[in-house]
Amino acid sequence: MNKAVIVLPTYNEAGNIDKIIKEIFSTQTKLKNWQLAVLVVDDFSPDNTAAKVRSLQKKQSQLYLIQGQKKGLGQAYVRGFSYAIDKLKAMVVFEMDADLSHPTSLIPKMLYKIDKGADFVIGARYIKGGGIPKNWGLHRKIYSVLGNLIVSLGFMNFTVRDWTSGYRAIKTNFVKTVLFQMKQYSGYVFQIALLDKALKQNLNIVNIPLKFKEREKGVSKINAVEFIINIFGYMFTHSSFIKYVIVGLVGFFIDFSLTFLGVEFLKLAVWLATIISATTAVISNFIFNNLWSFAHKKIAGKEKLFAGFTKFSVVSLGSIIIQTLSLEFLTNLLGRPYLYFLKIAVIAFLIIPYSYFMYNNFVWKK
Repeated sequence: MNKAVIVLPTYNEAGNIDKIIKEIFSTQTKLKNWQLAVLVVDDFSPDNTAAKVRSLQKKQSQLYLIQGQKKGLGQAYVRGFSYAIDKLKAMVVFEMDADLSHPTSLIPKMLYKIDKGADFVIGARYIKGGGIPKNWGLHRKIYSVLGNLIVSLGFMNFTVRDWTSGYRAIKTNFVKTVLFQMKQYSGYVFQIALLDKALKQNLNIVNIPLKFKEREKGVSKINAVEFIINIFGYMFTHSSFIKYVIVGLVGFFIDFSLTFLGVEFLKLAVWLATIISATTAVISNFIFNNLWSFAHKKIAGKEKLFAGFTKFSVVSLGSIIIQTLSLEFLTNLLGRPYLYFLKIAVIAFLIIPYSYFMYNNFVWKK
């Protein structure tokens, strides 16, 4: 029988821990091929959360407890995952809040998805059937929805419907490969970093609806300002899309500068200066994208580099054709005075998404 370990990080959850543990184990009757275990990772809660867990252990043989210093959610999960894999021999680990905001009724559904081939199952609030509490204030709803949208845009990935969800089931064969790297993420950015690494390993990621509930007892531990800063910091250092945009801006600067230098100072013909500047920019973009933006699937070897650059050039040519045809059509439709506004719109809404998609699925296809 396969083992699934629900990891519950806790700090001052004495008011919820008894109920959540009992609810988790009540789902065991709905599982035929899985044995559930619960691992409480307590950060020496001063409200005696651990004492309540020890009392419950007398009745539950599959209830475990480890304690450590308070170093944030990410570090609690790292300790919990390590213990679940090394000591409990888990095939699947769950991320789950201990405050009753995540319905335990989803556990069998998430394991069903694992049985059907999923590697990473996310309880998603922002899909049909999911949702956030109706009694949340407007500012909190906007913060939640907008935050998820920003992350989706930052990684240019909309197949993941809830980047910041804390309710997940994950196969441990993946967790083992990234656990050491995850030690550097101490807070809630752990959720985004783990999902980013799963995407870069091409895991089969599945979303299922989650109706998120407001906690009944205790207080939320999230620090909104710290959370936002950490998220933006992670995106700017790890998002292939953001790196791709930066490389594109560098390429634009190179292209513009060389054209200006060639025409104004070297007195070259416009067509010759344009060829030199555009070619240099294309080569520059390919090199920086290969070494930085898409470093996790970098092209290596002379033959592969030549083939990759050829594909990159084809995609770049496609961008030129798309931009030329789109601008010709739109300026004829709306008028020449809108040319530069339309050019920006075409680049933002057509060229950037097209190029990024083609780079990921044609040039740097893993």
